[in-house]
Amino acid sequence: MGKLNSKIALVTGAASGIGRDVCYRFLEEDCVVIATDINSDALEALKKEAPHKGLRLHVLPCDITKERELETLVGFAIKEHQHIDILVNNAGVMDNFEAIADVSNSQWDRIMNVNLRGPFMLMRLLIPHFLHHKYGNIINISSIGGLQGGRAGAAYTASKFALNGLTKNTGYLYAEQGIRCNAVAPGAVETHISDSIDYSKVSKDMNELLIAGLKLNPRIGKPKEIAEIVLFLASEDSSMINGEVLVADAAWTAY
Repeated sequence: MGKLNSKIALVTGAASGIGRDVCYRFLEEDCVVIATDINSDALEALKKEAPHKGLRLHVLPCDITKERELETLVGFAIKEHQHIDILVNNAGVMDNFEAIADVSNSQWDRIMNVNLRGPFMLMRLLIPHFLHHKYGNIINISSIGGLQGGRAGAAYTASKFALNGLTKNTGYLYAEQGIRCNAVAPGAVETHISDSIDYSKVSKDMNELLIAGLKLNPRIGKPKEIAEIVLFLASEDSSMINGEVLVADAAWTAY
């Protein structure tokens, strides 16, 4: 019997990086996982990489910025499994390190839709379900960019600060109703989020300001290290932790 025995988890941004390792770790702990990502080919690769766990791994492409697709996703999960216990909001994109004067409306909307509006809509869809079952566990993948001002551009920074606030508010307001909501704030981790950066649009001044802090980073983390923290928050080992933003950055922000 694993730590997540009989639990049903929904994981976004599941096809690579932290999301992929969260899926694998959850499966190892006897959890049923509904994995979603906008990249359908990568989702199929995820399924093929875990054939012995295929019966407990369901993949469903979804654009988390589209409410109807989220409704379909949640409807499928509940129809197939009767309930959802755990939500991991992992999907996210990076900006191009723009200061506020250089952020276009379209760039702001893109970042906010993926990093904040998507998690918000999924949480809003699932809270009534969690209330009905008197149980629910939400884990948002945030960033130290949501705690510090110089880790990314204005849009990404604002999205993660807001996600942290949403986490704390949700954790507190539903604490007496069997629902927990926490966030993990990683530092630098070996993921593909940098693929969403258009480096041709990163100005020299912004690059120099932001890259300067990299010299203080003790090391870059592995996705599986963050997955272990997510597993801890998803399990009853962390039953007293709620409304928390757990930093995992190898002491980068301790300086």
